[in-house]
Amino acid sequence: MRILVTGGSGFIGSNLTERLLSQGHQVLIIDNFYTSDKKNIQHLIENPSLEVVRHDVTNPYSAEVDAIYHLACPASPVHYQRFPVQTIKTCILGSINMLDLAQRLEIPILLSSTSEVYGDPTISPQHEEYWGNVNPIGIRSCYDEGKRAAETLFFDYHRQFNVNIKVARIFNTYGPNMSPNDGRVVSNFIMQALRSEDITIYGDGNQTRSFCYINDLVSGLIKLMDSPKSVTGPINLGNPVEFTILQLAKMIIRDTNSNSKIVFRNLPQDDPKQRKPDINLAENLLDWRPKIDLDQGLKLTIKDFESRM
Repeated sequence: MRILVTGGSGFIGSNLTERLLSQGHQVLIIDNFYTSDKKNIQHLIENPSLEVVRHDVTNPYSAEVDAIYHLACPASPVHYQRFPVQTIKTCILGSINMLDLAQRLEIPILLSSTSEVYGDPTISPQHEEYWGNVNPIGIRSCYDEGKRAAETLFFDYHRQFNVNIKVARIFNTYGPNMSPNDGRVVSNFIMQALRSEDITIYGDGNQTRSFCYINDLVSGLIKLMDSPKSVTGPINLGNPVEFTILQLAKMIIRDTNSNSKIVFRNLPQDDPKQRKPDINLAENLLDWRPKIDLDQGLKLTIKDFESRM
């Protein structure tokens, strides 16, 4: 197959691209390289099955492909809060342009949505029927509400035009090719620990996250794309094992043999207090469940960060 991956040089996109190439597919990446790093795909450039095009998905794009993974969008608060208007345009206009292409070609299209559609949840774990608790006008809204609007577009194109859609709600994911400066908790803590700087925790550290290793997530995305047309999602993809931010910091200090000290700062606006996915749908419909635990995954991620310093 010839597969289009928007945002294909980003953290998730580059790992997905590498997997798809290893399976014998041709991959067309389109990326504006705003938050992604060309180094993530540098080792793949000589592969004749890979084509890379600089393009912003907020503008229409045409190609002959067999499937679309629509991953393009700034995903870390540092990036999307810097350019919030561009972020929500990417969510909405980018989705419209890719959906129009999928409709014309009559091919499946997968949206990388996010656990942020649940906002600061009032239930745990979060299941797909939960509508969320989202601030529509806060500093995170460009991303949270942008992804909610993207999901709306996907389901409206499915209902009105019978487009074959797949919607994945991705929970916290980590692993090789993460940007050291993306402002996310795993990369922040690892970089601070490797530099023997203070580990900065926002809030009291008792807020929780569930961390999914990138290899497991990529497997889930491919299983969702390859599922029957009746399986549209949304489907949670994440690791249901919950950790506090304080636990994460201590594990990273241990695994890096760091002398870093933990310091506490004020919690940012609208920062969710809890993240834990209910993955029953993924288990039942996709036969998918994460295999790599946090202890193992952190060691692999730290090794990758060390190799890039």
